[in-house]
Amino acid sequence: MAMTAGAEEKLRRIGFFTDSALADFHGDERLTELLGRVRQVMHADTAVILLTEPGGRELFAAAALGVENEVFQGVRIPFGAGFAGRIAVEREPVLLERVDESTVVNQLLWEKGLQTLLGVPLLSGGELLGVLHVGTIAHHGFTADDVEVLQMAAERVAVSVQTQRSQASRAAATELQRSLLPAGLPRIPALDMAARYVPGGQAGVAGDWYDVFVLPSGWIGVVIGDVVGHDLPAAVVMGRLRSALRAYALESVDPADVLTRLDRKIQHFEPGMMATVLYATLGPSFDRMNVSSAGHLAPVVARPGAAAAFAELPIDPPIGVVRDARRQSAVLDLPPGALACFYTDGLVERRYRPLEVGLNLLRDTVSPRPAGAVCAQVMAQLVGDEEPEDDVAVLALHRQDRGDLAPLELTLPAIPESLKEIRTSMRRWLSVTGADEEATDDLLLAVGEACTNSVEHAYGPAGGVVSLRLELRGSDVFATVRDQGRWRAPRGTNRGRGIMLMRKCCDEVEVEEGSGGTTVTIRHSVGDERA
Repeated sequence: MAMTAGAEEKLRRIGFFTDSALADFHGDERLTELLGRVRQVMHADTAVILLTEPGGRELFAAAALGVENEVFQGVRIPFGAGFAGRIAVEREPVLLERVDESTVVNQLLWEKGLQTLLGVPLLSGGELLGVLHVGTIAHHGFTADDVEVLQMAAERVAVSVQTQRSQASRAAATELQRSLLPAGLPRIPALDMAARYVPGGQAGVAGDWYDVFVLPSGWIGVVIGDVVGHDLPAAVVMGRLRSALRAYALESVDPADVLTRLDRKIQHFEPGMMATVLYATLGPSFDRMNVSSAGHLAPVVARPGAAAAFAELPIDPPIGVVRDARRQSAVLDLPPGALACFYTDGLVERRYRPLEVGLNLLRDTVSPRPAGAVCAQVMAQLVGDEEPEDDVAVLALHRQDRGDLAPLELTLPAIPESLKEIRTSMRRWLSVTGADEEATDDLLLAVGEACTNSVEHAYGPAGGVVSLRLELRGSDVFATVRDQGRWRAPRGTNRGRGIMLMRKCCDEVEVEEGSGGTTVTIRHSVGDERA
């Protein structure tokens, strides 16, 4: 049967929007090309794409031809208001043959002189993405075929918009998540740390994160968490959780208290969101770790001379699930040489095996070794050559013992405020050497005096830096304090006794002054060498 002229014309017009016709156009260029073809095929003077924000109740001008100032002026149309708002609510084509303030919210359209408008919804899988409409200055009787052609064009526009959004969302989520993960873990004396993060290959970027920070009190905060969901929404919530938890950590060293506050914040400001979070705090001595879990898997703890085991602690409800949930903290012993391994479920969960298999494999892999070696072994055993389906985050903390203690090296501004950090770092480092309280106090006093001299006497108003290195050699600690200035002569009858005090506290003290600065070397025994 021969095709009628009208049918041939409709097919020709629809052909403008096929994949083959648009094969050479991508991204924003494809959307612009589509809009131009819509205006051409519909014999229209204007063509406009209005889009919605996810979860929003307004349309905003995303692209326009013939009335470009819609985009420039950021036009927004509430759902249900006027011509476009009606299409968004009814999700059906609308033909308008009277364009004025009584029928249209956007005054730019009647100021343009438009007489006729035809619009259709942009739909993808039942979800409203926006509205596509065309307009003519001359009265134009749009037909049923015109409506069908515009709906076909809207399908292609919706596909392009959805593709662009998915690509942009994943790229933004990946960038946001990586920007929120620590660029590097803090360097903390006597605490060896390493971490790994790998985004999921199939499910898209999720909301996994880890964090380590030093609090003003000298306590250490350790976090690992997993937001339910994927891509940009999960990454955004993850960022908010991370920032809020850090703020609450400044108010309390009790992990249960911090997670209680975090839960209250999320339930009020992010209703419907859920996350598992484990938060731990370590005091300045590192011998105990306080831990609270909001639905998160327990860490693996490996202690010298014992098999690795999952930490025994209560698992409370996840964040955002139970209002006013009672949260608890547990205390874990962390002797020198011990290691704690924190992780997200993407490390141990696989669709083809029970969760217990992955957990047991992790437990059998973790051992009290340097953190970097543990992370590498864990990833090799549990991920291997297989691309993970979900995000994987691993954080290992190893409390160093005397046998693997690295030298302590600090370079700080030569100001009084640096002296507190020097004392705190020294105390942590000396705790691993086995130094008793008397030897620790002697070294703190002697090194503190040398650093104070650099702060007070080495520099003028321009300031400078003071450097400290502590090294364990056998049963002796060698401390080296350096500055790049010249010590001023003592002022006052009770000043200038610092070197005498240092020599009284420690076994040996040497002071070298030169044009490049002053170096103080201190040696002091901290007891018998241990394995």
